[in-house]
Amino acid sequence: MIYLIIIIALIIAITFIVMSQKVFGAEPRGKRLERMLKSEHYKNKQFQNLSYTPSLAEGYSMSKVMYDFFFKKKDPFLKPHHNVPAIHTDLKNLPKNEDVFIWMGHSSYYIQIAGVSFLIDPVLSSYGSPFKFFNKAFAGADLFKPEDIPNIDYLVITHDHYDHLDYPTVNAIRSKVEKVIMPLGVGAHFERWGYNENQLLEEEWGASLKLKNNIKITYTPARHFSGRKLHRNNTLWTSYVLETPTKKLFLGGDSGYDTHFKMIGEKYGPFDYAIMENGQYNAAWKYIHALPEDVVQASLDIQAKNIIPVHSGKFALALHPWNEPLKKVTTLGKEKNLHILTPKIGEVLDLNKKDNQFQVWWQD
Repeated sequence: MIYLIIIIALIIAITFIVMSQKVFGAEPRGKRLERMLKSEHYKNKQFQNLSYTPSLAEGYSMSKVMYDFFFKKKDPFLKPHHNVPAIHTDLKNLPKNEDVFIWMGHSSYYIQIAGVSFLIDPVLSSYGSPFKFFNKAFAGADLFKPEDIPNIDYLVITHDHYDHLDYPTVNAIRSKVEKVIMPLGVGAHFERWGYNENQLLEEEWGASLKLKNNIKITYTPARHFSGRKLHRNNTLWTSYVLETPTKKLFLGGDSGYDTHFKMIGEKYGPFDYAIMENGQYNAAWKYIHALPEDVVQASLDIQAKNIIPVHSGKFALALHPWNEPLKKVTTLGKEKNLHILTPKIGEVLDLNKKDNQFQVWWQD
């Protein structure tokens, strides 16, 4: 019995020490927690989706999902057999009068528009997890590093999962960031990591912020979840509508398919560009990560003129072949006459050009 007590005490102590590391962020407290408690989206001590959202779809069990993930024979193309094609664009010397989108792999991308710079969900480490040995980037996909980042007007975070909010990256670029736009609760992480309270623009669905150069950003729903520790959904997740004097962009964030896409399209669309999360999916968790056919339907719902699929090309977080997301979404999109844009990592997409064309670079 004494040995059992010692073992349990050691496990508790080790867990406490590990979870106390900065990478895990901080729990919302004080005025931030008071704001959360007043939110209509915060109930039963956690944020809620607009619709009932189980972790797993009908017919799936956690034991089966975990067994498949760790023990099922992996697809031979789960990871690429070659370096992922990429272009190292010099972000610091882009002409300020150019409107561009540059994908950095997975869900990280840089937007320069109307003279204002935005960096969205930057994960510029060689791994997308709290530990260096887990979820390593594909060879060639981690081309961009924090030192490549220019001064940023707005760092934009959709939610606090490790493959979207990377502590080493946001810590390394802290001196380059003017303001951080994030959903309610996420500011607790940033304050622990040394960001000033006056840098943080922290809101919930329905709120709008006026930014530089007559740009407006609006927090819109997503169907997902959050959490960096054992407690889930203690921060909000979001998508965004970004409006400039001449363009409308939808920044999707992680989301399963639901009626909110149609609502966003009717209220804010049509969109010139929609950056849609497409990848790291499984039928078992279709309610929190859209399948390719859902991405196509969501793109139709929001009335997107041009679709840029992200959330693939850098990490293997699901069991499908690494290039399957782009294969499927481009094929399905073509059937619906959608204009899907697929730049390589680092390749410049001119937001003012109407006939952007890109190679089918993901074919083996």
